[in-house]
Amino acid sequence: VLKQVHPKTGISKKSMMIMNSLVSDTFDRIVSEAGRLCKYSNKGTLSSREIQTAIRLVLPGELAKHAVSEGTKAVTKFTSA
Repeated sequence: VLKQVHPKTGISKKSMMIMNSLVSDTFDRIVSEAGRLCKYSNKGTLSSREIQTAIRLVLPGELAKHAVSEGTKAVTKFTSA
């Protein structure tokens, strides 16, 4: 993503490790929340609804809206290809 926005800019190995940790932690939080939502609703299958709700609970305001929008766009692109 960085190369798309700023082609001549790089990122250090330490910074990349920090970003990797941030993304991994955020993903874990979303998955945990989605699992709890499934459990609360007595569902055996995790659907896009639980994922979207978990994202809205874990991420703040506009970031959650953007994440859901981009996720929906990516799934649509994947399924139509």
